[in-house]
Amino acid sequence: MTKRKLKIRKGDMVKVIAGEDKGVTGKVLQVDAAKSRALVERANMVSKHTKPSAENTQGGIIKKEAPIHVSNLMLVDKQGNPSKVGRKKDDDGKTIRYYKKTGEEIK
Repeated sequence: MTKRKLKIRKGDMVKVIAGEDKGVTGKVLQVDAAKSRALVERANMVSKHTKPSAENTQGGIIKKEAPIHVSNLMLVDKQGNPSKVGRKKDDDGKTIRYYKKTGEEIK
């Protein structure tokens, strides 16, 4: 199986554009390229029932983020506007991502 190239990376600011959490903006915590899913902070929160353990002696119900498909996410530029992402080669031949709306490079 070939590795997929995603336009979203860990640390990017994204906006959820579809689903129950539509409109939520957050930072990407983790990306699973094989499944095309990303973990976004404060988005797609689920309740997880846990047994008491050494680190969590109480146990109970914990709220945590669940992965979201990358097709439901869009990168957000510095002004907070969602934008599509393009790829281009720079002078050194290195591939860079850029916002298609503004043309600004993504750091």
